[in-house]
Amino acid sequence: MRLRLFDWLRPLALALAAVAVVTVATAPRATAQEGTLRVAVLNDMTNFDPMQFSTVNFFLIKNLYDSLIEYTEDGTPEPSLATSWEIAADNTAVTLTLRDDVTFATGARFTAADVAATWAKANDPTAGKNVYPTMGIVADWVVEGDHRITLRFKNPVPDRQILDLLQFSMPIEAAGIATVETQPAGTGAFRLKERLVGQRIVLEANPDYWREGEPAVATVEFTIFSDDASAAAALESGAVDMTYMGQSRTAVRLGNSGFQVVTGPGKLAQVFRINSTRGPFRNASFRQAFNHLMNREGILRVGYAGLGAVSALPWAPASPAADPSFNDEFAYDLDKARALLAASGLSAAEMADWKLLVNGSDEAAIAISQVVQASLAEVGVAIELDIRQGAEFIDALLGGDFAAVFGGVGNVQKFPSRLSTNSIYRTANNPVLGEPHPHPRYVEAIARVNSTIGSPEEVQAAYDNLNRVLVEEAFGVATNSYETGIIVAAPNVSGFVPDMDNLLVARRLRAN
Repeated sequence: MRLRLFDWLRPLALALAAVAVVTVATAPRATAQEGTLRVAVLNDMTNFDPMQFSTVNFFLIKNLYDSLIEYTEDGTPEPSLATSWEIAADNTAVTLTLRDDVTFATGARFTAADVAATWAKANDPTAGKNVYPTMGIVADWVVEGDHRITLRFKNPVPDRQILDLLQFSMPIEAAGIATVETQPAGTGAFRLKERLVGQRIVLEANPDYWREGEPAVATVEFTIFSDDASAAAALESGAVDMTYMGQSRTAVRLGNSGFQVVTGPGKLAQVFRINSTRGPFRNASFRQAFNHLMNREGILRVGYAGLGAVSALPWAPASPAADPSFNDEFAYDLDKARALLAASGLSAAEMADWKLLVNGSDEAAIAISQVVQASLAEVGVAIELDIRQGAEFIDALLGGDFAAVFGGVGNVQKFPSRLSTNSIYRTANNPVLGEPHPHPRYVEAIARVNSTIGSPEEVQAAYDNLNRVLVEEAFGVATNSYETGIIVAAPNVSGFVPDMDNLLVARRLRAN
């Protein structure tokens, strides 16, 4: 049995070829602030702290705040609030020169003191939130004037890891740090004008914004919709100009109706997460069989309407560790899977003694779990799906109370060791695999990546070693990258700016 369970999706998959996907911003900058851009989003925000790097905040963060540096779509660093940076010859420090013509939304001047206060917040295990793990490499920092600051590291740090930290650093006005959750305090192209909880958020242009000719519109109005279908209907009726973070299948349908589908480099990786401390998954050969049991093309098609790319490694295409050759080596191959299952020495009963945890609230997760269930049936392993809803699923996922489960993994387009910020890939205090870590080769491979400062060949060798360890230890089996932060826009919307994390950047957007 291949994909007969999913015949209802075939027309959609065939239609995908007609979708025009926009990936690069080419529109010229506007020279005047006028009009309103209307955007549909599916969730209200949690708070205005840029360190609360939750997907529900992605439509706001880069509109209220700027980063110290930015990446182009291919990962090339560019100046932003920092006009230049100099990494020390021994890679133990980086010195930044900051812009001297930037103000916060309050009108206060942006200085190195604000950067220092932001890093102090980030370095606090509670206040630092999602940014805190990236500060583990930092020893301290020294302010060297209003527009110069040096960040010092505990040990030599690879260039790309340093640049990732700078790109992830979004300065908060020092005076606004205590109240940043309820009142934004950034240098962004927009300021908060209005918020009606659960209904809408309106941003207005920052009249003193430092990028010439930006923002392009006077206001951006975000309307919060309860579901994807309602947001899509609003776009089709002309009630909004674009949707953000909708579903892949909806994007495909709207793309075939003449709307623009805009994607960026900040993909997620879909990973079959394995608890290698339980049941048959303690056996390495049994786990390795799943490298070949994954019908990656089928999973991408039925789960995400083909938007994304198959991948046997947990990287987005923009990652420096991405290696497409693994897709061929570990392709869907039931004969190779059978051989590995036989090599495991497990009985048929032992191989089937587990359930696949499934998020019952996620249509894509149900579909792709059924694909794997069907592949297992073809090799004589009959398993059940353990479908749970809402908080019951989340508790099992975060607490490691599962044998296997599909889940998205982020930070996979940046420095490779950022992978270890995800729960299943943590090298210490792993909530699924526990302590001591049952895969010391993986822990050593991450440490090697973090400590390799040598030639490009030596760096690549560290990445290659990590990739080989990932497929051999096989406690996380990647299937594909998929889109997050999808924009579907009316034909008259222009000015798209790709963001490395797929955050919405509205400063050049306008509906002509």
